[in-house]
Amino acid sequence: MLGRKKKTQFAKGGHTLFDHALVIDGSVRFAGTLDIEGTVNGDIVAEEGADALVRIRDKGCVNGELRAPKVIINGQVNGDVFADQHLELAAKAEVNGNVHYQVIEMVKGAHVNGGLVHITEAEPSKVESSAKVAELKVSSDAGAVQESKSQ
Repeated sequence: MLGRKKKTQFAKGGHTLFDHALVIDGSVRFAGTLDIEGTVNGDIVAEEGADALVRIRDKGCVNGELRAPKVIINGQVNGDVFADQHLELAAKAEVNGNVHYQVIEMVKGAHVNGGLVHITEAEPSKVESSAKVAELKVSSDAGAVQESKSQ
């Protein structure tokens, strides 16, 4: 129909692919869509206010902090993950760090070795300064989930 914008899986601002043979030592700042099949040894941060999506493919690895409005992980992340809008953990996802999310989808087989922190603040990108977060801790031996609120 005329005047209607079609929603796509890509974010506005272009599409960048880090191939499986690529290793980056240093931080990455981006806008748009970033697909990682290689290795990034450093933080990945979306530009402030950007409609950004980062995807860590099944062979991809990030050794650092990951911050973006939309995050899809099917590879490995060794560091904290901050997803202001939507986080998807696919079947081969492995996160070794805390996961901060607004909305989360987690498929059977995904691993999180850290805490799950639901962002309840109006400005979720400012998680460090936020006083209102609900933290979920997953106990691997009991299979139970505990919720504690911190202020």
